[in-house]
Amino acid sequence: LSWSEALLLGAFPPIRLEINDGEGHPSSSHQTLKGTSKWATSLESLLEDPEGVKRFREFLKKEFSEENVLFWLACEEFKKTQGKKQMQEKAKEIYMTFLSSKASSQVNVEGQSRLSETILETPHPLMFQKLQDQIFNLMKYDSYSRFLKSDIFLNHKKSEEQEENSPEAQTAAKRASRIYNT
Repeated sequence: LSWSEALLLGAFPPIRLEINDGEGHPSSSHQTLKGTSKWATSLESLLEDPEGVKRFREFLKKEFSEENVLFWLACEEFKKTQGKKQMQEKAKEIYMTFLSSKASSQVNVEGQSRLSETILETPHPLMFQKLQDQIFNLMKYDSYSRFLKSDIFLNHKKSEEQEENSPEAQTAAKRASRIYNT
């Protein structure tokens, strides 16, 4: 299984982004929200949640732009790569999968023509950062807002709400309340 195939199959662990308040402390408002409520706070929150990424990919696939989130995820994973040889291999794979003129899942970014294969010989963790930021902003200001209005998102939100309001969930909540309030 190649690295890009593993990425496409969702075989990588979730990416953890830390959202901070203005003073550099982890934001508590993001820690209490779950599921669709958390996804609706920001694209960053959506991308922190494996289920959110799955649903967003499903939406982007319908819009024929899944390559954007796959590229973003590949860049996040690339930043964690250790060793020059592994970096070279992953950098080449990202380039061939998303950036070259013959890429199978080409992303539309400015300046990709200036990124030649020669840069792949001396890779560094942030070599794709500008392009990744472009794709992030494209998703944030374009597809993310449509995702929040999509059937995929709204149906998932509705099923979450039904689960929360189910008699079993309320009974469990009451039991937990009794346990912690005694």
